[in-house]
Amino acid sequence: MGARGNLLLATFVSMIDFWVWNDLGPLSSRYSESMALSSSQSAIMVAMPVLVGSLGRIPVGALTDRYGGRRMLLVVTLASIIPILLVGYFGSSGSYGALLASALLLGVAGTVFAVGIPFVSAWYPPERKGFATGVFGAGMVGTAVAAFFTPRFDNWFGGMQTHFILAAILAGTAVLVFLCASNAPQWKPQKEPFVPKMWAAMKLPVTWNMCVLYGLVFGGFVAFSSYLPTYIATIDVYDFDPIQAGSRTAAFAIAAVIARPIGGMLSDRVPPKNVVLVSVAGTAVFAALVNMQPEPEWQAGLVFGGLAFFLGIGAGGVFAWLSQLAPAHRVGSVTGIVSAAGGLGGYFPPLIMGATYDAAGNNYHLGLTLLVITAVIILVYTAMLVPADDPTRRVNRPGSRPKEEARQ
Repeated sequence: MGARGNLLLATFVSMIDFWVWNDLGPLSSRYSESMALSSSQSAIMVAMPVLVGSLGRIPVGALTDRYGGRRMLLVVTLASIIPILLVGYFGSSGSYGALLASALLLGVAGTVFAVGIPFVSAWYPPERKGFATGVFGAGMVGTAVAAFFTPRFDNWFGGMQTHFILAAILAGTAVLVFLCASNAPQWKPQKEPFVPKMWAAMKLPVTWNMCVLYGLVFGGFVAFSSYLPTYIATIDVYDFDPIQAGSRTAAFAIAAVIARPIGGMLSDRVPPKNVVLVSVAGTAVFAALVNMQPEPEWQAGLVFGGLAFFLGIGAGGVFAWLSQLAPAHRVGSVTGIVSAAGGLGGYFPPLIMGATYDAAGNNYHLGLTLLVITAVIILVYTAMLVPADDPTRRVNRPGSRPKEEARQ
């Protein structure tokens, strides 16, 4: 397969792994009821896969530079099979402690992002990397698939049977990768030791700037996708049953998925900084509207959909920006660090939401207010302190003159 075929295959693999990674969110209300969990215990359970899926992206990104995306897509997909079966078993048996341990292992599925970005980026020239990373990022539709299908599978087949189905899907996906995926012809393994490689990536200004931005936009998406079933199922907030909550969470995720490639493609045509600034501003506005607890269905649907859209275009814009600025031989390492920051951005909000839930007033006002404040601070930081171009690397857009030529 060529560039397009490998891009579509990697996006499909990402969708499946994201489905598995987000398995616990749609089932959180059922597990909370059957195990009599508090809001904080439920939030911790949902957040566990996000933790490992985030931190694990750092070594996985470096391993992708060394061993290639094809091999690492296979490894990540296969390594997710046992954890998904353990989650199904301990979730059905009602063992909270064992379920938390299994949820940590399940985080390996979330590391797929640090594999896919350098894998698809290597197939495309600089002026098309925004398109490639944006399309690959649409694989996060797996969160919508999880929200829509997992509670229905659980209702139709039962908890353990649902997880057997997911394990079989993972196995079939691994076979597809083994038979069809291939690394880009120009890709070459980077054999630099792990610690110096990570240190070199950490010294790049683009790494930390993108960490801050991705922690907000992708972290916000992960946090809402994982915690939204709990949030909108809360009595006197919206009080939906698990299937209703799953359907609405799926709609939220789909809105972000549609927006992500739009953000990437826009960043091929206009400066990615402009795309990201619009995203962060929109996130602040719509998070404030969410905090006003709009009425179901249309008001709430438009508000949550708007929030998802701005988070999505921001996620696409950040990685288009990164792929243009990061040195080609550092893309995997930088991607690992930045995507870890994005995952961690999704790890803490559910914990904060659970801890700040106002049981007397039946609301999450404090947690949502903190999100608005964070978005405003990052908006100002980006506008004033993040350069549109990284001086350590220059990328020329179609129709523009190289900077060296412009000085003459």
